[in-house]
Amino acid sequence: MAAAIDLAKLGLRFQNEPFIVKPNPASKSTILTRAAHNLLSSQSFGRQNRAPRRLCTMCSMIDQQEKEQVVEEASDSGFTKEESSLIDALIGVQGRGRSASPKQLQDVERAVQVLEGVVGVPEPTSSSLIEGRWQLMFTTRPGTASAIQRTFVGVDSFTVYQEVYLRTNDPRVSNIVKFSDAVGELKVEATATLKDGKRILFQFDRAAFSFKFLPFKVPYPVPFRLLGDEAKGWLDTTYLSQSGNIRISKGNKGTTFVLQKETDSRQKLLSVMATGLNVKEAIEEFISLNQKVAETELELLEGEWKMIWSSQVETDSWIENAANGLMGNQIVRPNGNLKFLVDIFLGFKFSMTGTFVKSGTNTYDVTMDDGAIVIGPYGLPMEMETKTTLEIIYTDDKIRISRGYNRILFVHVRIDGSEQK
Repeated sequence: MAAAIDLAKLGLRFQNEPFIVKPNPASKSTILTRAAHNLLSSQSFGRQNRAPRRLCTMCSMIDQQEKEQVVEEASDSGFTKEESSLIDALIGVQGRGRSASPKQLQDVERAVQVLEGVVGVPEPTSSSLIEGRWQLMFTTRPGTASAIQRTFVGVDSFTVYQEVYLRTNDPRVSNIVKFSDAVGELKVEATATLKDGKRILFQFDRAAFSFKFLPFKVPYPVPFRLLGDEAKGWLDTTYLSQSGNIRISKGNKGTTFVLQKETDSRQKLLSVMATGLNVKEAIEEFISLNQKVAETELELLEGEWKMIWSSQVETDSWIENAANGLMGNQIVRPNGNLKFLVDIFLGFKFSMTGTFVKSGTNTYDVTMDDGAIVIGPYGLPMEMETKTTLEIIYTDDKIRISRGYNRILFVHVRIDGSEQK
C-alpha cells in the first residue's frame, strides 16, 4: 500500500534506444593502414557556465525596479535568464532525472538553487499563478521510490502533469499520467488545504484510469480511506516565476519537482520524439519558431553529442551504420577532428575517427577513415573509409538538428556536461 501512495506522489518517463538506420547500398569500405590505438582517446567538451544574475535588494526602490525588470524579461521571452539556465540544464536529461548523469544532476540542482535564491512570487499558494495544469519536467527521488514508481519514472513517452486548483469549493491537487492521446490517462486526486504562503497540505482520496477505448473509468485499486497518515503529505513551493511559467516544489519525502506551464520549444520537440509520432512535422514547426537561428551561419560545435532520433529506421549492416554516424555518439574535437562511438555489448565499442572541413555556410565535408572494435585499452582495427556532407539546420549548446549521410535527418543532444574544454 505504501508503494501505491508513492505512485500517487510521482513524476514519470522512458529512455528510448537510438534508432538504427539502413545504409546507402552504394556505400563502399576501403582498406587502409593505421594503428588502432589512435582511436582510443576521447575528450569531453561542454558549454560554458552562465553567471547567475542576482537581484538587487539594497533598497525597496531598487528592489521594485528589479522585480519589474524580471516581469518585463519574462513577458518578452517567457523565461528569465535564471529560468533559461534551468531549462538548458534540463535539455537532454532523460527519464525526468532517473537516467541523468551525475554532471546533469549537478547542473540541474545548481540551477534550482539559483532560482530559489532570486525573487519569485513571495507567497505562491496565495497567487492565482499557481493555479492550473503543470507539466513535470524533472524530479529527484532520494531513496523513497516504490518499485511501481521506479517503473514509471523512466517512461519518456508518458506525459506527467500536476493540477493545482485551490480557489474552489473543493480545493484539490491532482497528479496525472497521460499515456497517450489514443490510450488515456491515470488521475490521482487529493484534497488540499493551505497551511501558509508556501505549503499545501494534501490527502489522497480517489484515483481512476480513463481509457479512450472504454466508456467508463476504471478505479485505481488503492483503499485511500484505510491508509490513514500514509495517504497524507505536504508540498512546499520554493519558487514560482513572476510569469507563472515555472514552479519548483519540494515534497514531504525530500523530493524536488521542476514543473512548467509553458515549455521551451526544444522541450516540446524532444517530447514529440519520445512518442515517435509526427516527428518530422514537429521538427518543421521547431525550425519555423527558431527561424532567426536557422538562417544564421551555424557551426559544428565541439562536444559529445548523442543521436536520439533519425528519419530512417530500417537497418541492414550495423557496422556500416556505425561507420556513417547513423547510431551512437558523435565527439566533435578541436581542429576538425571527429569521432563516432557506438556501444556494442559487454564493454565492446565501435570507434570511427576522421576529419571535417567547412565547405559552405552551414555545411561540412566529413571523411571518416579509421575504425576499430575497442575493449578497454585494446583495439581490433576495422579499417574503413566513408565520405559524406553534413548540413547543420539548427544548433545551440544543447541540441542539434542536421542532415548527414544519404540526406538522413538527425537530432542530437549534448551529453558531456556544461564546461567546454
